[in-house]
Amino acid sequence: MLIIGLAGCAKPTDRGQQYLDGSFDEVLNQVPVVESDKARDYSQFSQQMILVTDRSPSMAGRYQDLYRQVESWVEQGGDPAQLGNYGIQTAQMGGGDSYGNVMFTGYFSPVIELRHEQDETFRYPVYAMPTCEEACPTRAEIYAGALQGQGLELGYSASMLDIFMMEVQGSGFVHYDDNDQLQYFAYNGKNGHPYVSIGKVLIEQGEVPRDKMSLKAIDEWVKLQDEETVRELLEQNPSYVFFKPQDNLDVMGTAGIPLQAHASVAADRDYLPMGSVLLAEVPQLDSEGNWNGQHVLKLLIALDTGGAVKKNHLDLYHGMGTQAGIDAGHYKHFGRVWKLDLQESAVESPSLSVEQ
Repeated sequence: MLIIGLAGCAKPTDRGQQYLDGSFDEVLNQVPVVESDKARDYSQFSQQMILVTDRSPSMAGRYQDLYRQVESWVEQGGDPAQLGNYGIQTAQMGGGDSYGNVMFTGYFSPVIELRHEQDETFRYPVYAMPTCEEACPTRAEIYAGALQGQGLELGYSASMLDIFMMEVQGSGFVHYDDNDQLQYFAYNGKNGHPYVSIGKVLIEQGEVPRDKMSLKAIDEWVKLQDEETVRELLEQNPSYVFFKPQDNLDVMGTAGIPLQAHASVAADRDYLPMGSVLLAEVPQLDSEGNWNGQHVLKLLIALDTGGAVKKNHLDLYHGMGTQAGIDAGHYKHFGRVWKLDLQESAVESPSLSVEQ
């Protein structure tokens, strides 16, 4: 009975969970020192930092001194235990379980094939934002032709799922097959109806096991179905996202700064304002999407937001293309995270407590 009781109290570790720091009361908890023995890779931080200071004078004014101190710390080896010697204070995120385990998910910029004119193969439209006098149409109504004849078509895809996945990511690249043009489609609004996860629908219907769910798993399931079945699945999500073509190919976050892969995250701005610097033990996955037993210590900047990204949840930007999509689709793992600030700076979050 004792053995059974101990087994029942065991904390999960299959997704990179760690239990090194005791428990926390708040989302942000001030700590005197960061202790981490993980391998370090700060290589992507500098370019992301430069983009922030070059593109946003207001953000540069707010964070430039912190960025400068972080750079000095990196140049001297980046030992997390030495942050205090560079005038940097640290606040650890408490994690959804209150043991410091912060959820990492991933997102990416898909690249989908379009044509300017509709034909028998490229027949599914991508739409710009309509003017809705009252409620905008649902996904099912849009699929049934509710927006036809309004001149909103930006191009046509051969795949309903490709468009849907670009909607989920909120933006993406399109390659026009008929003139070999690459263009970035930015988020241009949505129809205002609630979002329903098709991954959750497939799990509940017993089509895909919960522990195997990923973007790749959805894609593989769709390839085995006919068009009507795929459409019925997608229509379970009444939410619909519209796009706006951009003149440049920069992938922009909410902060209006181009995003660098593995250096930027979407975060809850109530706790992590845009431009915040994070030191994070990022979980590493194998080719099958399983945690490989390793974390890597990285510097990240909060430059984006997301409707599902709240409190102890970070969404790591993985970059552009198919492999980035596969990698991002597997992420639902945990790592420890610390918010960095200058020691003389005011506490920015009302939920930050001080550990003695």
